[in-house]
Amino acid sequence: MNKRIVQLTEKHVAGTYGRFPIALVKGKGSTVWDKSGKSYTDFVSGLAVDNLGHCHPAVVSAIKKQAEKLIHVSNLYHIEPQSQLAEKLTSLSFADKIFFCNSGTEAIESAIKLARKYFFDQGQPRRTEIITMHNSFHGRTMGSLSATAQKKFHVGFKPLLPGFKYIPFNDLQAAQKAINEKTCAILVEPLQGEGGVNIPDPSYIKGLKKLCKKNGVLLIFDEVQTGFGRTGKLFAYELYKTTPDIMTLAKALGGGVAIGALAATNRVMKSFVPGSHAATFGGNPLACSAALATLKVVAGKNFLNRTNKTGIYFLKRLQEIVRTNPIAKEARGVGMFLALELNESGSNIVIDCMKQGFLINCIQQNVLRFIPPLIISRKEIDALISVLSKSLSKLNNK
Repeated sequence: MNKRIVQLTEKHVAGTYGRFPIALVKGKGSTVWDKSGKSYTDFVSGLAVDNLGHCHPAVVSAIKKQAEKLIHVSNLYHIEPQSQLAEKLTSLSFADKIFFCNSGTEAIESAIKLARKYFFDQGQPRRTEIITMHNSFHGRTMGSLSATAQKKFHVGFKPLLPGFKYIPFNDLQAAQKAINEKTCAILVEPLQGEGGVNIPDPSYIKGLKKLCKKNGVLLIFDEVQTGFGRTGKLFAYELYKTTPDIMTLAKALGGGVAIGALAATNRVMKSFVPGSHAATFGGNPLACSAALATLKVVAGKNFLNRTNKTGIYFLKRLQEIVRTNPIAKEARGVGMFLALELNESGSNIVIDCMKQGFLINCIQQNVLRFIPPLIISRKEIDALISVLSKSLSKLNNK
């Protein structure tokens, strides 16, 4: 039953993904089902999108109610759910103003434009350069791709856009040396996601803030993947008790519905005026209603406390694997943002786990990334650990 859908996809859909040969057609909580009826426990959650799991009742209800009233109108007019979502996001974060778009890469593009426009408005038009980090990932459009400091993503798309300088991650001295009279911003993921779930020293993030303040440079946090509870905090910057000037958001904001956002202080956001930036579908009623329902749950009492406790348990179980299996090199992570680094490729592990009903993700060839719904249970984690341990043992015995 999966075969027909696979054939249609291969014939008519652009081959931009190396898809696995299953077609997922239904989801509830942490479980998804393929066309043949086989179930899988989902530790990918739409690449950190489905933080509340699949088809959360509150999100589904909000979408249904809004769809019956109003799905889309232009941003030429005021949109009630959009204004309510902006109020909610600013009340929960450092930000004063929100710009809405549709995805993480759009949010990054917006941040690039805002940083440059801010200095143009300050009478410093030569300050256009943005410093980013090795192993970063900021998106696929030309601006966000140019900001991404991984050569493998650049192949076939050069020349990249000018105005980006790449430096090592978690190296404060490198950041200090890189800043010059052309620098307008430092763009950094508080924890690197696609780059390998890399966690910096807390002093590094705080140090970047001090450097930016000293040199009059804007600090941009890319929280597209880390936002909305993924790290056990609503936003990852809370881990470091450090706020940026600009923050990009997307993925989990809409509970599965596409929406992105740019959050910033009044001082910076005042540079976005009518005509300077826009997004036709940005902040549409349907997506904003889904996001409001999602935030009500994620920011609710004890939700993140439970996420933290479950994340600590999950990390301990992964560390057990490291102690008992020589192929496993290191377990690391924060909250429900976890990784198991291997001494060899992890692609076969992903396939083996999938065959046994568990969806996991491999990045950087040898890092297994676990980004499950935040509602994942210990029972489901234990079941994965059992399958993962056996899969690694099989690989070890070859």
